[in-house]
Amino acid sequence: MSTGKTAIVVGGGIGGLVTALELHRVGVSVRVFESVEEIKALGVGINLLPHAVRVLSELGLAEELERIGLPTAELIYFSKFGQKIWQEPRGVNAGYKWPQYSIHRGRLQMLLLQAVKEQLGEEAVVTGHHLSSFNISDDHVEAHFKNRKSGENIGAYRADILIAADGIHSVVRKHFYPNEGLPKFSGRILWRGVTEADPFLTGRSMIMSGYQDQKFVAYPICPETAATGRSLVNWIAELAVEGDAPARSDWNRKVNKEVFAPQFANWDFGWLNVPKIIEDAEFVYEFPMVDRDPLPQWTFGRVTLLGDAAHPMYPIGSNGASQAILDANALGNAIIEQTNLESALRVYEEARMEPTASIVRSNRKNGPEQVMQIVEERAPMGFGKLSDVVTQQELETIANKYKQIAGFDRQTLNSK
Repeated sequence: MSTGKTAIVVGGGIGGLVTALELHRVGVSVRVFESVEEIKALGVGINLLPHAVRVLSELGLAEELERIGLPTAELIYFSKFGQKIWQEPRGVNAGYKWPQYSIHRGRLQMLLLQAVKEQLGEEAVVTGHHLSSFNISDDHVEAHFKNRKSGENIGAYRADILIAADGIHSVVRKHFYPNEGLPKFSGRILWRGVTEADPFLTGRSMIMSGYQDQKFVAYPICPETAATGRSLVNWIAELAVEGDAPARSDWNRKVNKEVFAPQFANWDFGWLNVPKIIEDAEFVYEFPMVDRDPLPQWTFGRVTLLGDAAHPMYPIGSNGASQAILDANALGNAIIEQTNLESALRVYEEARMEPTASIVRSNRKNGPEQVMQIVEERAPMGFGKLSDVVTQQELETIANKYKQIAGFDRQTLNSK
């Protein structure tokens, strides 16, 4: 099915590639333009929540997701002493129609890239093209690209609409909001790594321990490793730091573990040896925890923002990639419902702007992870009985409220 409509998608990350698949689904001819010369399987682990898995399944990717992702069985919050605070099943274990997957970000991106090339054709993804500027006319958008390394202008392309999925440092966002400045630094830095280790708890558990200023997250991400009786553990160590965020050129850079590892030296919980997990990682990457303020507008005529270009958020609640996927689905649905593409972009904005702004605001208050902060504040030396510190009702309310904010309340999602 072809409608004769055309789109340029700027950015070949998860959000941009899913957008291409969604637009193709509704009959729009798409080309994806990516700055890097070669899209590689970079990054560490992420979680795909059931509402995002639903979207990808409807795009025909369920079987491939099952092959490369590990279904998350449960989520458990612990104190800094390894004392259990809250435990809940996840994905199909929690009664959802779709799994929650722990998955390597790079493997997911490669899966999406392959799907785009197979469904839209090899020529649908154009690498080595960095957006330098664009013009909006009455009946089209013209995008101008350059080679980011040489600075050479390498062509202009026209389409009916332009979707900016070009990340937290979006060229398109900066065009419309030139005075916004750098992303907002939380005062916390994440150190990320992947370590092969013995399985912990169920072997498919996602755990978080600590509190706002010192936290450790771990979950397995590889079904092949799990099949051998071992576990490829994706982990994040997080600490509050003094001063400003590191310079942008240092983001995602490899660092010496001694920068942060000593702070976790005593975090051996028996069921998880945090110091050893850190020590056995081959590489560790540093990433300042940043976001941006919610915007009053994403859509400007024939151009709109999507994913991290629209609503970068703290990596709390397993939401970044999932929300970009939901954006793409909402955009595709809006195009089906509206005969006019500009109207469709406005309808998409209306559907997604406030829900994602709510998540940004909630994540700044620690989202569902605030249960760990409550325990730290009320029982900094640990507890004998959890019910003396926090009630079951408090814990349930926090967990359920976040699911509603983030759009994966089970009853609502399963009814779709």
